[in-house]
Amino acid sequence: MANVRFAVRMQRLIPWLGYHHVLMLLIAIAIVLLSLLLAGCSSTSPLIPGIYLLTLYYESYTPTYDPTQVDPGVTAAIANIVGTAQLEVRVGYFGICVTPDGGGYLCSNNATALAQQVSVDQDPLNLIWVASTFKDSIIFPYLLIVAIVLAFLTFVLLATFPGWHHEQDELTGSELDVKPFPSRPVSQVALALIFIASIFVLVSVLWQHTASVAAATIAQDLGNGSVRSGVGTSAMVLGWFGFVLLIIVTIGLLVMILSIMALDKLAD
Repeated sequence: MANVRFAVRMQRLIPWLGYHHVLMLLIAIAIVLLSLLLAGCSSTSPLIPGIYLLTLYYESYTPTYDPTQVDPGVTAAIANIVGTAQLEVRVGYFGICVTPDGGGYLCSNNATALAQQVSVDQDPLNLIWVASTFKDSIIFPYLLIVAIVLAFLTFVLLATFPGWHHEQDELTGSELDVKPFPSRPVSQVALALIFIASIFVLVSVLWQHTASVAAATIAQDLGNGSVRSGVGTSAMVLGWFGFVLLIIVTIGLLVMILSIMALDKLAD
């Protein structure tokens, strides 16, 4: 009986869901994804340390030799300095997470505070300092913040779009379900805002990806044989998915505006 009631309620609700409600849902999902991306490594909450742009950690492996190396033997010296260190450091937009011995993470936006909790033997090559330099000098989160604000403003504008309502037919006296066209200026402003937000996210994600790959490659080469590095898959997925959702909303709004303009011309 409960299933039947639920089905009836859904049948009544679905016709009242408008095209703009779908766009609002996509914007909401994009805002959540981008917010999670910005929150990466900002706390020890579940899953947050797993959202990172760059990771650096000590690991002993066979070093790479190349004719361009003037002193290939430096890898042995670095290995002696590193010793048995197991520390891993992860970098997010606003925080750094450190696991000194492969256990739980210590997360903070203050790299100095993290460094004071780690001994020299645990971080002999100052990976925490390297990670802090990457976060402070290379990563730029403010385009993403502006994009989230613009996406939220677009969400608010879409919420003002008219929905279905009842009107009485003057000739027959029967009630009709009517949905007026949204305001063209409001639609155009929403399109402009979400387009700018999409561009900002695209620039941020490309910047994030390029900077992380470059830093990971250089750090691993400098610590050849003793330091590993990697780029955060979760952060890349969140960034690109957020961008794709905003682009879908941009295209959806553009199609809606063009369709309304075409219908207006046909009506004239």
